[in-house]
Amino acid sequence: MARDFAGWLSSQGWTVRTDTDVVDIVADKDGRRLYVEVKGASSAPGLDVDTAIGQLVRRMPSEPDQSVSFALVVRDEPRSVEAAVRAPQRILDLLGMALYAVDDNGGVRQLFGRV
Repeated sequence: MARDFAGWLSSQGWTVRTDTDVVDIVADKDGRRLYVEVKGASSAPGLDVDTAIGQLVRRMPSEPDQSVSFALVVRDEPRSVEAAVRAPQRILDLLGMALYAVDDNGGVRQLFGRV
């Protein structure tokens, strides 16, 4: 899944790194930086989504920075998507966080926000 999303980002003009200790993917484009956490198949998608959001929050700058954004990517299946979209949209907006889903064929679908 991370490879599929990284490939999709590359096709959108982002320069992508997956060999980072910070998050699953770091991407840069036009002076902007994107931090991405990817959560695959899980027996506890709600817990995994909550953990991923926490991981992204810890990477957020202490001062507002419009050049930095964040994305959470989940498997495109009902339980994972439901777990991701249960986060209040108002909070996701405040955090500058987008949600995406990747299906088994590598297709990317935007759930909320936009990178």
